Amino acid sequence: MGIEIREITTLDELYQIQKIEEIVWQDTPIPIHQTLTAFHNGGVLIGAFLGGNMIGFQYSFPGFDGQEVYLVSHALGILPAYRKSGLGEKIKRKQREVAADKGYDKMIWTYDPLESVNAYLNLHKLGGIATTYRENYYGTMDDGLNKGLASDRLVIEWHFQRETEPFDGTIDSSQLLLEMGQKMEPRRTDVVFDSDCEQWFVAIPANIQDMKATNIEHAIQWRSSTRELFQLLFSNGYTAKDIIRDEYVSYYCFEK
Repeated sequence: MGIEIREITTLDELYQIQKIEEIVWQDTPIPIHQTLTAFHNGGVLIGAFLGGNMIGFQYSFPGFDGQEVYLVSHALGILPAYRKSGLGEKIKRKQREVAADKGYDKMIWTYDPLESVNAYLNLHKLGGIATTYRENYYGTMDDGLNKGLASDRLVIEWHFQRETEPFDGTIDSSQLLLEMGQKMEPRRTDVVFDSDCEQWFVAIPANIQDMKATNIEHAIQWRSSTRELFQLLFSNGYTAKDIIRDEYVSYYCFEK
């Protein structure tokens, strides 16, 4: 029996979203009246079903910045047993299909820049970009995924009607600003930042959740170090374009 990915259409399915939220975030779910209102007013809600049971979902609503209308993709949740299976990408691509049918050509959402799996999906697989860093965006968060670190976020822009090419080169050590030390701590390299350089790389841990569980001080150091460099790069006109993953460390690629 295969997984069915489709638009959510019933009140019962909205309640199923809440159950997944409680498992994934271990926190109070989004109220039904909000998801229902979004559904009836330009929102896009996608569910992944196996044997009639929801195993993942995506929730989004319309946004407007004074210049253009776009879709705000607020939550993507997948049950633990189905993570790292490619399901997140499939849900996002179905979301793109439904959004295009409704007249959208752009989505935005936020994610924790230290979550390498999310970064790989957002930047590498989907072709989103980031030029904005929000420091402690949601304030203190005590849910299972976010507890322990400031809630810094990157804002992803996905112009999903455009074709994009992922980074296909190698990491140049002369353009590496932050690396992982022998004890898995962040270590600033000796490379001097030059705003005329076309490309820079910044390391992050491959699994920040594991690091939070084993060495919260190192996790906090990674938050601080990457925050400083991301803000430096964005303020100098760079865009986060891709991420290169390895076993213990991943590398953001920034380009002008």
